[in-house]
Amino acid sequence: QGHAKHFETERGMELKRTFSFSLTQDQETAIEDILQDLKKEKVMYRMVQGDVGCGKTMVAAFGLYACVLSHQQAAFMAPTEILAKQHYRNLCGIFQNMGVRVEVLYSSLKAYEKRDILRRLKGGDIDILVGTHALFQEQVTFHDLGMVVADEQHRFGVEQRRKLIEKGDKVDFLLMSATPIPRTL
Repeated sequence: QGHAKHFETERGMELKRTFSFSLTQDQETAIEDILQDLKKEKVMYRMVQGDVGCGKTMVAAFGLYACVLSHQQAAFMAPTEILAKQHYRNLCGIFQNMGVRVEVLYSSLKAYEKRDILRRLKGGDIDILVGTHALFQEQVTFHDLGMVVADEQHRFGVEQRRKLIEKGDKVDFLLMSATPIPRTL
């Protein structure tokens, strides 16, 4: 069954009501397309393209929330530590008071912080893990990975993306880019 099976409930709409602004028609359409894909047995492989600051992360958050409501975990890849921290803060703000447990993993964390995150991730105590290339490491084990979001995915190698997707079963994949390149398309 797809991840969005629980998303159309009243609880799923709580996320939309937390915003202090209205969604644009393009955002609504992108969200609906993502949620329709998540309902299907077929694995989602979708790209969201838009200018910096247009709300790609917020759109992706609806897919992430659908995944969490279906009791699965999600990974959010960012190409740099600065962007990983930014996405972490943004997702914490989006999911504030929603009961979604978001954490961030990057190479400059202290060893004991990494160990704690990895322990909680494997035990299912983290819903969304934001991170850099650190997410590809062998010791990063998800309890039940259901979705991966990659920001500026062309900065990640095909092999790296494959390694992360293989950490789960039938993992849905959402690419976000401000700069689409022909090879990506």
